[in-house]
Amino acid sequence: MIQEAPSGFLLIDKPTDWTSHDVVGYLRGVTGIRKIGHAGTLDPFATGLLIVAVSRAATKRIDEFQGMTKIYETTLQFGSSSDTQDLTGVLSEVAPLDDITLDESVVLKTLLAFTGTIQQIPPMYSAKKVGGKKLYELAREGKEIERQPVEINIDTLELLGIDTEKKMLSLRVVCSKGTYIRTLCHDIGAALGFGGYCATLRRTHIGEFSVEQAVEPKSLEKTSWQKRLLAL
Repeated sequence: MIQEAPSGFLLIDKPTDWTSHDVVGYLRGVTGIRKIGHAGTLDPFATGLLIVAVSRAATKRIDEFQGMTKIYETTLQFGSSSDTQDLTGVLSEVAPLDDITLDESVVLKTLLAFTGTIQQIPPMYSAKKVGGKKLYELAREGKEIERQPVEINIDTLELLGIDTEKKMLSLRVVCSKGTYIRTLCHDIGAALGFGGYCATLRRTHIGEFSVEQAVEPKSLEKTSWQKRLLAL
């Protein structure tokens, strides 16, 4: 009799410089199971909660998590724009840091304009497909094409802090599926006239699941990983 593979979900705290696919590949080695997928890609520079489905039965349920509300904590660096809209890209100075004054009332008014149902243009460095080709593939070829704005919802855009010396904002974002936090940072920087890019990004929640429940992938071992498996 063939023993059925364990099935369920792992809550992973993705380290920086790992792709979401790196996490899947690593867990295939730990579990010995090939059929593994994840719900909601995180950029390599980002950290935080990644829900990983283990085995065929679990991967069929990934869509249940895709539409859940996400919560992120991010820092927005003013003064430059980035071709990737984050710290990994090519930076172009927009305003010298010494010329930037961050007035809290102006910042809060600007954040309010990005709260609620808004239109967002997907970044070129993204996995979104246009004409059957991923945008980042075109970007790497030096091409930029027109993208249609997508409707997203920002439930909460909370100012956690202002670093007047480094010219940075710390933000907490509660948002819908399809929201690019990199683009949000870029657009806020543009609206204030200083330029801006996403310097750090951490996903803390997906629906009711918190990164506090998650473990780093390298803490899982072949003999004990099943103890962390959730049958949701």
